Amino acid sequence: MSTSSRDPLFIGHALTRAGYGPKPGDIDDVRKRGFPQWVDGQLAPDDAADSTCRQKLETVTLAIKYPAGPNTPDTNGVAQTWDAVDEQRRLSLLDKPIDRHWALLDRGTPMDYAERRRPRDEVIAATILRAVHSRWQVREQMVDFWHKHFSINAFASDQIMVALPAYDRDVIRAHCLGNFRAFLEAVASSAAMQFYLSNRSSRAGAANENYARELFELHTLGRDAYLNDKYNRWRDVPGATRGTPAGYIDQDVYEAARAFTGWTIADGTRVDAGTVLPKTGQFVYVDAWHDGYQKRVLGKEFDPFRKAQADGREVLDLVAEHPGTARFLCTKLVARLVSEEPPQALVNKAITAWRANTKAPDQIARVVRLILLSPEFAAARGARIRRPLAVAASFARATGLDLVPTEGLANEIGNAGERLFGWPSPDGLPDTRRYFITTDSLRHRWNLVIGLADNAWKNGVIPAAAPGTTPRALAQHWVSAFNGAPDANAEAAIVAAFGGAANLPLADTPDSARRAARIAAYAALIPSFQTA
Repeated sequence: MSTSSRDPLFIGHALTRAGYGPKPGDIDDVRKRGFPQWVDGQLAPDDAADSTCRQKLETVTLAIKYPAGPNTPDTNGVAQTWDAVDEQRRLSLLDKPIDRHWALLDRGTPMDYAERRRPRDEVIAATILRAVHSRWQVREQMVDFWHKHFSINAFASDQIMVALPAYDRDVIRAHCLGNFRAFLEAVASSAAMQFYLSNRSSRAGAANENYARELFELHTLGRDAYLNDKYNRWRDVPGATRGTPAGYIDQDVYEAARAFTGWTIADGTRVDAGTVLPKTGQFVYVDAWHDGYQKRVLGKEFDPFRKAQADGREVLDLVAEHPGTARFLCTKLVARLVSEEPPQALVNKAITAWRANTKAPDQIARVVRLILLSPEFAAARGARIRRPLAVAASFARATGLDLVPTEGLANEIGNAGERLFGWPSPDGLPDTRRYFITTDSLRHRWNLVIGLADNAWKNGVIPAAAPGTTPRALAQHWVSAFNGAPDANAEAAIVAAFGGAANLPLADTPDSARRAARIAAYAALIPSFQTA
């Protein structure tokens, strides 16, 4: 471990890269404990030991407002009428099973669309809240990483929208530090992914290739392992006849699509003359829809007519254990936690750890630990751009803002380039400096911290500065806090932007409190805060 592991500058960087930045007192706490000990604690999160975040989730409210129903019949002749609503409502849907949310799809039950979309709205609010308040910051970063890796668009259909709480809770959060093979099956059988990549409608004789293709290209082996430009027959792929193909081709995608026929969701679809699936949103396997004939995937022969789900599960086994998957995922993890140009030596070490722990229940956590305790991680300060959610959450954590999520804040995070759970394609939000640094996105990044300082979206008020504090002293304090060291040029620019007498104490007035908060916002515009 690097000798810098107890250095305040390193710890500030580490808490920013591995989480959403330090709160006041966090750096001293980690110095006393030691960074490796902090990492070990983070990789074994216990929600029972995070009473602050749990209380926030139980008590925070999110606005919901809509007019009374029009009292006109819909296309089925059902009168659409309901009372007007304008209230602050607690997040009551996060822990509910998916069948409770699936009932919101019933068009025979009159309600405003704001009620149907409420599950999605609550997950967005909870994501912002956890980023700011959760004790388990590494888990929150890994939840974000895997949501973007196994990307779904919760704005693409009502089914995905109402399935989002279960996807976030039972798939991503439950497996983000666990075993990747178990993770893959949870994703493959989730309602969100089944609908997003159309596998729920895949049938024998008409297999839908969407999920199978993204399983290879985006979820496991990656685009670099796609060899169809070189080979168009499976036996020509190097290593395929020995069962160790170097990569995959279209034939593998077609055969894998057949393997997943019959994997579907209970959504009321008719199976045959006497069978109709219930409307629960839960995973079901329909044997009558499965293509049971022999298959060949990644050089492996599948016998015909095996037991239920065996074909799909063997595909998951094969892609999870393929060396290309370890290479693809470890490169992405190092890129996320260290640098856009991941150091190859560290990637290689991560690959070795990944493959050595393929059966371990904490496989992902072990690899994350290796990365976080590496010299390359310690040396990577400022190598990444902060994503918009991280900008907002880190600013709130650093300033002590007791942030509550609102739709306005979520919208501005989206305006800055990170529409939570709303990336329009399955490749997930880009995680590169180039994507986030455009003229328009920069303006919204700056507006994020200024809006939080001004309480523009009713997210809460930054604690007031101590009586007698001067604008110059505040500028010096926040620049040092965000930069890790004084910066006379930045301090002078902030004082000039603030205006007024820089060396006179701020008056004890509401406007002065807002102006003091603005100084913190200006300090958060410096490059050392916008990077991580």
